[in-house]
Amino acid sequence: MRSYQPDLTPPWKKSTPAPEVPAEPDLVVEEAVSGFCGAVIRCEKTAQGPTVTLEDRFGKHRVFPMEPRGFLLEGKVVTLVRPSAGGPVRPARTASGSVAVPGARARVARAGRIYVEGRHDAELVERVWGDDLRIEGVVVEYLEGIDDLPAIVREFAPGPDARLGVLVDHLVPGSKESRIAAQVTVADVLVVGHPYIDVWEAVKPSSVGIPGWPAVPRGQDWKTGVCRALGWPENTGAAWQHILSRVGSYKDLEPQLLGRVEELIDFVTLPA
Repeated sequence: MRSYQPDLTPPWKKSTPAPEVPAEPDLVVEEAVSGFCGAVIRCEKTAQGPTVTLEDRFGKHRVFPMEPRGFLLEGKVVTLVRPSAGGPVRPARTASGSVAVPGARARVARAGRIYVEGRHDAELVERVWGDDLRIEGVVVEYLEGIDDLPAIVREFAPGPDARLGVLVDHLVPGSKESRIAAQVTVADVLVVGHPYIDVWEAVKPSSVGIPGWPAVPRGQDWKTGVCRALGWPENTGAAWQHILSRVGSYKDLEPQLLGRVEELIDFVTLPA
């Protein structure tokens, strides 16, 4: 008589066990079904089984059951398990939410560039995306205003190997900024913007410790008006340093800015 194994499932139909990974805080994973990607915030034990809460880069939270083969880690299927006390330390993340690469050297600067409108914009981008930009070899420069953008683009002479990305403040339909941006809409140049009058507004009010950014009457310098409305000394340089000091990561910025900067980095680094 032939002897048979109890399990008659063909080998190609069997699910191979996925490696178990402790759900340590700040571990970035993707839920396999929904595609939701985020960092682990906490694990909880419920009547239905253990769950994990993930936070995406826009601050949105979602709770998922910790089912076998339920998550992707760096593109590979894994099973999340509750971390044990004294478990291994997970990789740290950069301020932008990317996995940090300890000891990585800055890449030689690419020919491509990202331009932003002013020094405050450049300092904010450096604060959150600086580590990523150095690894990618992307240099950020500032324009000191958008009026000279057409001339700067002509002088830069962008091409497939030297793309130019531009971040513009207050890029809304009908604005001066939108009209200037339309003049440089050519191949190998990407102009994107956020709706805020100034990049200060892209910092979440809750991070700065204010209820909201005040409305400033037309004809008044916006930054000075903000200082007056908030009762701050009318020293915009000092005010900006205070605001910048309250930015620790992407979580302190509005999604309308986050998405645009990520778009520019992809544009100047990914193959044409």
